[in-house]
Amino acid sequence: MHGSKGAAVPAGESRDASKMQTTYLDNYGPLLLMFLLACGLSGALIVVSAFVGKRKATREKEQPYECGIRPTGDAREPISVHFYMVALIFILFDIEAIFLYPWALVYHQLSVFGFVEMLLYIIILLAGYIFLWKKGALDWNR
Repeated sequence: MHGSKGAAVPAGESRDASKMQTTYLDNYGPLLLMFLLACGLSGALIVVSAFVGKRKATREKEQPYECGIRPTGDAREPISVHFYMVALIFILFDIEAIFLYPWALVYHQLSVFGFVEMLLYIIILLAGYIFLWKKGALDWNR
């Protein structure tokens, strides 16, 4: 086979395939452009807010804000581990939802295999929640 300009095309390769060769910048250029635009926009917003915003410091504005309640105690007091447990449980709920959405989208294509796999996944998650419940991590009154 010969190309339109008389150049030979290797066997098994069409003329269009030789045009499809891409470079590293072709693949990641849009991502780099988006990153640069995000950095530029965030930097511009910070600079504009520094010039436009009012900066009249008062005693009331300098105090830490705690939901309308006057702050008490030291900010460096240790926090109960229970708050960290709540955060970890919240992350578990998020991860569960993240894996359920794609599974729901391709449920019909996966048939029985996909159902069994997701059933095992949910059983493992339920075992984790039952363990947390038995340990008292879900007791919000502690």
